[in-house]
Amino acid sequence: MPFDSQIRIASPTGASLNTYVRNAEGAPRGVVQINHGLAEHAARYARFADFLSARGFHVYAHDHRGHGSTTAPDAPPRVFAKQAGAAKVVADIDAVHDRIAADHPDLPVVLFGHSMGGLSGLNYVLKHSDRIRAAAIWNANFSAGALGRVAQGILAFERFRLGSDVPSRILPKLTFQAWAKQVADRRTEFDWLSRDPGEVDRYVADPLCGWDASVSMWRDVFDLIFAGADDRNLAAIRRDLPFNLVGGEKDPATDGGKAVMHLAERLQRMGFRDIQASHLTDTRHESLNEVNRDTVMADFGAWLDRLT
Repeated sequence: MPFDSQIRIASPTGASLNTYVRNAEGAPRGVVQINHGLAEHAARYARFADFLSARGFHVYAHDHRGHGSTTAPDAPPRVFAKQAGAAKVVADIDAVHDRIAADHPDLPVVLFGHSMGGLSGLNYVLKHSDRIRAAAIWNANFSAGALGRVAQGILAFERFRLGSDVPSRILPKLTFQAWAKQVADRRTEFDWLSRDPGEVDRYVADPLCGWDASVSMWRDVFDLIFAGADDRNLAAIRRDLPFNLVGGEKDPATDGGKAVMHLAERLQRMGFRDIQASHLTDTRHESLNEVNRDTVMADFGAWLDRLT
């Protein structure tokens, strides 16, 4: 079933956020705020929204800047913003949260983020953990380390030579293309996303998916990564915030899920008291579009049941 409605949310950043809404079936228990990944869009989460709706949750899912049908004066396609893109992505998430709070002031909100949405989602939590009931950070890699710093140097060079708002020539080779090569029996260059050929084919056929991000967008993505990689920033999060972390054993984007488990270890070391971390056997990057998605969603539903 498609989303119930499609609305525009005006963000203080100047963005007009294309947002899909799915209403809860029966008495509502809460709201799940979805943040999608890089080079995709929020409409791809309709099946997940159906699942959540059937369990009593309203769902709000917006297109990030430079993605889908969201527009902003400083954000052409494949660009977050001319300046301060990472901060504006986080501010846009807060604008969606404000709309949720206005629509459903008495319901708890669970923030969900996949991949880049997990990066931006955790960055939102760094500033606003008091506004949400829990956070689900899936398939997000905050363990870029020295290689991430090298990538930032490459992007600085590309910015100098090419400009900020053109596609990066090198980062796709180090990310999407490199991840594709780790799937030995691949049919397409996007088989690293899922073992389900139908889901991969739909992604490949979608004109709003699979494009090369701009130099500036990649720079902003690494800003999100390194903000979440700093324990001093995690210290600002309330320690009783429940976390749901998911990584796939065969996901090249998170080093086989090791980056997700590393985040769980960091949170545990810092005294966070409620962490559920799942390392999914044989699962690639898009857990919600994998062959085991029904089990993955059921586990998430059981976690939500515990919260509400």
